[in-house]
Amino acid sequence: MSKISVVTTSLNHAAFLEETLQSVRSQGYGDVEHIVLDGGSTDGTVEALQAKTGPEWRHLQWISERDDGQTQAMNKGLRLATGDIIGWLNSDDRYCAGCLETVAKAFAENPDVDVIYGDYTFMDEHGVHMCVRREIEFSRLVLFYHRVPHIPTTSTFFRRRIFDEGNWLDESLQYAMDHEFFVRLTTKGYRFKHVSAVLADFRLHAASKTCTMATRQLAESRMATLKYSPVALGVKNQTLRTICLGAMRIAAAIARCTEKLLRGYYLPDRFIARERPVR
Repeated sequence: MSKISVVTTSLNHAAFLEETLQSVRSQGYGDVEHIVLDGGSTDGTVEALQAKTGPEWRHLQWISERDDGQTQAMNKGLRLATGDIIGWLNSDDRYCAGCLETVAKAFAENPDVDVIYGDYTFMDEHGVHMCVRREIEFSRLVLFYHRVPHIPTTSTFFRRRIFDEGNWLDESLQYAMDHEFFVRLTTKGYRFKHVSAVLADFRLHAASKTCTMATRQLAESRMATLKYSPVALGVKNQTLRTICLGAMRIAAAIARCTEKLLRGYYLPDRFIARERPVR
């Protein structure tokens, strides 16, 4: 059995952190560690973590200290992780039942794959499910050029060798560091695979970066495109490059929407009731 490490960064998310912690604890996976990097919360987070004692919490490690933001804290957690497989779970999200078992099996069946990502649900601030988000197979075109990320960090897992080989998040970024990381890994030849299973719940709430910092996320994502995409690097004329990038964005949007349409992902999805219970 592969050991799985889960890294969570947190800052004043006491209202949601309990669900995050319980979603890892209740997996029932035999070899897991959960590392929580708290940025010095003042909302009761530390007290909640201090209360997690006893055999059922022996997998939990946590540190509470000031840091230089989520990206720096995540890198710190990744360096502490000892698992063969490493997951990135935000402190307002949660794993679905059976997530870790599914991920471990997928990696075992695909030894040449470095990153696995699955589907997820959107839930509101109260933890009520809103809809299921089914994702497409890995597409370099969509990753590089589409404005909507198709690799969700909350249901993404990495092989340890990625970090052993010196790949870390770019700490100059705070909003699209995940997207830039995925693009950079792709340019280095690491292999991604989508698994058709709902692995996690992604929470939408008023204070989340997704809701409050969408413009900054988009700006950082476009910076990654300009830095790594073959079109941006290969077309020297600025006007022509702008036209080409616009065309690639349209192509990426069409590719993503077409695959989702052909797979029936835009139809009502009743998976929650019939496929997999979600905690």
